[in-house]
Amino acid sequence: MLGCNIGSLFKVTVGGGSYQETLVTHLQGVPPGYLITEEEIYRDLLLRKPGQGELTSPRREPDVPVIVTGQNCDDTMAGFHNAHYSNGSPFTILIPNLDRHFEHVEAYRVTNRTPRPGHASYASYMKYGQWDDSIGAGFFSGRYTATIVAAGAVAKRILQDHGIEVTGYVKEAAGVRLADMPIEKIRPKIAAYKEMRWKNDPIYNWVFTSGRFTSDMRMLQKMAVLAELEKEVPDMYKKMIHWDEEAIRKEYGIHPKLNCPDLATADAMYDRIIEITKQGDSSGGLVEVVATGVPAGMGEPVFNKLEAELGRMLGIGAVKAVESGAGMAVKDMTGSQDNDQISVKNGKVVFDSNSAGGITGGLATGQDIVVRLAVKPTPTIAKPQHTIDKVSLENKDLAAVTRRDPTIVPRVWPVAEAFTAMILLDHYMQHVAFQSLAKK
Repeated sequence: MLGCNIGSLFKVTVGGGSYQETLVTHLQGVPPGYLITEEEIYRDLLLRKPGQGELTSPRREPDVPVIVTGQNCDDTMAGFHNAHYSNGSPFTILIPNLDRHFEHVEAYRVTNRTPRPGHASYASYMKYGQWDDSIGAGFFSGRYTATIVAAGAVAKRILQDHGIEVTGYVKEAAGVRLADMPIEKIRPKIAAYKEMRWKNDPIYNWVFTSGRFTSDMRMLQKMAVLAELEKEVPDMYKKMIHWDEEAIRKEYGIHPKLNCPDLATADAMYDRIIEITKQGDSSGGLVEVVATGVPAGMGEPVFNKLEAELGRMLGIGAVKAVESGAGMAVKDMTGSQDNDQISVKNGKVVFDSNSAGGITGGLATGQDIVVRLAVKPTPTIAKPQHTIDKVSLENKDLAAVTRRDPTIVPRVWPVAEAFTAMILLDHYMQHVAFQSLAKK
């Protein structure tokens, strides 16, 4: 299978499938000297995993990662303290699939001849024939996005050390849109949401807070913990679904299941999503990502323009459009409205606006980089739909019988945040290398 890698200096290759043994993220270009732990990566993974309430699929995947290459196994010599730090070699992360039981596999088997409209199941069958990994949609399932989140967790960690911060959130859901807010007000809310999620995640507490899973353990020891975890998962997810939502609202001032930085807007989004779901249907929305601290001049022209690279987020399942800055709205603007006029204040270059989304000519301007992703409604719905038998080519009717998300938007934002970080780190590494070679 081609098309599963990206990057020039920070290279990401992903593999696995929805019901295969594991998902895998393979990274090249991770600098040496970073202490990156499974706990740190899991804090991002738990933001997109399923089974966390009525806005997500009931599939109960823990998504606990296991780092298997790219780190020193111990201190390399007396007096050195470099155990478990990255060593510059390829960095590999496994994300085992634990919730893949026979009844779930059988639910797909009995419906796999009738592809779901709006899903890749027909096209993938035409490409791979009888060998198509159609159990849970294989690599065309949103499940694979866990690999992107894992890679992005590493990328974000490195970027933060260089003053670049990436923040994603739900901008619009089911037709309810968040009013524009400055990133300075958004970030504390997103940080509170992330903290709330890991502090209230029973799997995080069982695996990491308890000390059952540590960097000093060997891979087989970690796998033994996951085997034990698999038995505990059903009860843990029951606790997760029954959070004390009022206490969370009071303490954090956020919606516990929807990462929108304004609570009133998040409530309106939630109510509309549930209303549509009760009708047997699904809904879409917009995810916005903002990156700050990106140096002016970073990027490349023509085919590798920075915004073109960010447009690669069309590779995220269910994303149908990516826009930067004013995006599609530029078609209704005049030049004077769209242009970001420039001046100097106190010796610094400032812009009056940011219609360009922080990128012109494919190069960063030094402003905030702003991108938005349009996320389509979940293809799997409870309403009858017309389809075919893809083997016998007969007309059929289809009603959803598999596990599904009423909306994908609340799970796409961490993927977009991670993907943006991957792209920015790759270009930042190129930028630093290029600038270091330039004659002064």
